[in-house]
Amino acid sequence: MAANPAVQATNRQPMSVRITTLGPPPLCLFFVVRQPMHTTRIHVDSPLTVSMELPLIGQAAEHISRVLRLLPGDAITLFNGDGCDYHSLILAANKRGVSVRVESAQPVDNESPLALTLAQGVARGEKMDWIVQKATELGVVRIVPLVTERSEVRLDMERAQKRLARWRTVAISACEQSGRARVPRLDPALPLEAWLDQLTADDGLRVSLLPNAHKSIRTLQFATPAGVLVIGPEGGLGDRDIRALRAANFDDVCLGPRILRTETAGLAALAALQAVHGDG
Repeated sequence: MAANPAVQATNRQPMSVRITTLGPPPLCLFFVVRQPMHTTRIHVDSPLTVSMELPLIGQAAEHISRVLRLLPGDAITLFNGDGCDYHSLILAANKRGVSVRVESAQPVDNESPLALTLAQGVARGEKMDWIVQKATELGVVRIVPLVTERSEVRLDMERAQKRLARWRTVAISACEQSGRARVPRLDPALPLEAWLDQLTADDGLRVSLLPNAHKSIRTLQFATPAGVLVIGPEGGLGDRDIRALRAANFDDVCLGPRILRTETAGLAALAALQAVHGDG
């Protein structure tokens, strides 16, 4: 008996069909968004006014032309420590030198309301560079290197001048990086007793950091928005130093139960002073 075609048709399995298209792969689009470049800040040791044109020399010119490879028309920011940023354009940058024109001046308002002086026992090697750099970033207005009873670093006149020039360069570089438009004052190294004789009431509250003190930074009372912080060198402050400080009306303060290295102690204390009594 012949099979019914209708029945055969209904019993068939559905056919699977694969469709293949030939041609190029799908187009993928990638969008690159160019972020605005961070404006370079350069310190110049000269007066600045709007519309003036001036050459840049030395390390500033070399940094612009050889390291950053900036070109005429690129923007940079100059500052000289007077509290303003001077937005400028590069006019020329070649082997003969770099010249710029000041386009505008803008006051910079990022100084701490608490004017702090760090009197730091001179530390060995690069520790002092680190302290100067970070203290500048933390907003101090003055740094005084001290020779104390237990100081291990003894500088003759020539070495002292070279180290002072080095520390000033470090402070300027820290201002360039941190956006400060005022460079902290760097004093020549002094014996502790000689420095204490120069202090005045304008220097503000007097504080020395000692590991066995009982007073905390939070409890300090500033009669004026200024203060002086004394930090000992690697060996700490000696008994003679402590007696001299107390005779000069310094308050002993402590940051906690742990003994801190000299390169840690001052920076931690400055950060705490700024958070509690200054920037915070």
